[in-house]
Amino acid sequence: NLMDEIIAERKEKSIEDDCGIQKCWDKMVELLSRDVNETIQYLRICSEEDIYFISEVFEDISEQLQSPKYILCLRELDKKFPNLHMKKDIDLAEEYLI
Repeated sequence: NLMDEIIAERKEKSIEDDCGIQKCWDKMVELLSRDVNETIQYLRICSEEDIYFISEVFEDISEQLQSPKYILCLRELDKKFPNLHMKKDIDLAEEYLI
């Protein structure tokens, strides 16, 4: 799975590697912004660790998808993984809906 490869690449990046991290983010956003239903389906089967890394780009995906269904999915993930404390990220993502 291409998304799994991108997440694995992101996990390997040093916190100081701004350029490398940005490239991973761009790839994530491009892939997860193609189809809202596929994105939701994918997010629902992700591990907590994968969601942690994807949450870094929630708002960018939201800006592209423009989907209340996507926000609803993020809220479900927040309940599923409360230790990630994603409420602020999700609220920000929701603000990107026009």
